[in-house]
Amino acid sequence: MPSGPGDRVSSVAADLERHQVVLYVASIGAGAVVGLVIPGGATVLEHGINPALAALLYVTFLQVPARTLVAAARDGRFMAAVLTVNFVVAPLVVAAMFGFLPSDQAVRIGVLLVLLCPCVDYVIVFSGLAGGDNHRLLAATPALLLLQMALLPLFLVLILGSELADIVEVGPFVEAFVVLIVIPLSLAWLTQWWSARHPAGQRFSLRVSTTMVPLMMLVLTLVLASQFPKVDDSLSEVAAVVPFYVLFLAIMPVLGIGVGRMFGLAAPARRAVVFSGATRNSLVVLPLALALPAGLELAAAVVVTQTLVEVIGMVVYVRLVPRLLPMPSDTGPDTRR
Repeated sequence: MPSGPGDRVSSVAADLERHQVVLYVASIGAGAVVGLVIPGGATVLEHGINPALAALLYVTFLQVPARTLVAAARDGRFMAAVLTVNFVVAPLVVAAMFGFLPSDQAVRIGVLLVLLCPCVDYVIVFSGLAGGDNHRLLAATPALLLLQMALLPLFLVLILGSELADIVEVGPFVEAFVVLIVIPLSLAWLTQWWSARHPAGQRFSLRVSTTMVPLMMLVLTLVLASQFPKVDDSLSEVAAVVPFYVLFLAIMPVLGIGVGRMFGLAAPARRAVVFSGATRNSLVVLPLALALPAGLELAAAVVVTQTLVEVIGMVVYVRLVPRLLPMPSDTGPDTRR
């Protein structure tokens, strides 16, 4: 049994991690129920998304020591594979699908926002459950965040055309970059510095690191509770994009496996590449969708719908990907963790 406060904290965190998928699904269900029962509270709950998401990303970054970022940059093949699947392959798939999307402008923008941005949070959880190399994926997180914020406006211009892309203002991108990346990452590095020099910092880091699952549950609940009334009010328009999200989830494993093979990665790293290419950053791009001009409110509901489809898809992935990429007895030259 746990013998001290630190052991008890670690024990509780371990229990949460073992049951995190069930807890996430329950949080989505709870948020949907709250949104339906108390639709008037959506506006208030919406204001809590950014602070909760920033806290979640802070805890995520806290688990990535600054020194590992250098190692991640030097991990050339894995980083190249992750960047290729997310910023070359996925955008090409989205561009190919774009002409078949519903003509509603808000729907199209919502689909582009969410499908062009790779996930940086629960992808690590699901990849780990499927035996993926989630340590390397975690180390790649800051680069994935920085690049998607830098490249998303360019992708929108290329796919939508400059006239439609002008609808998406620069301000929300800058705000999201500062609030969700710069501040959490800076605070995480300061905490790491404190933890390396003071016992109090070590204790603080240990306790904060155990909040990952509760914070993810909070974010999912807030997102669903604040946005589900919009989904419910526009069910037919939102339902029209579900087949595209399912198609994306069906195509990306095949392409992700091909990219992993092209870069000569071992099975654990290939699994991580598959999950990274398939999961999208709906939670981080939601603030961008919410900041769109009047008349495009439906975009946020389209983004949230992708979360619902993807969580179901990830449950399937956890069972499917290990079968598609079994662990050989000899993983070859790429056996680093």
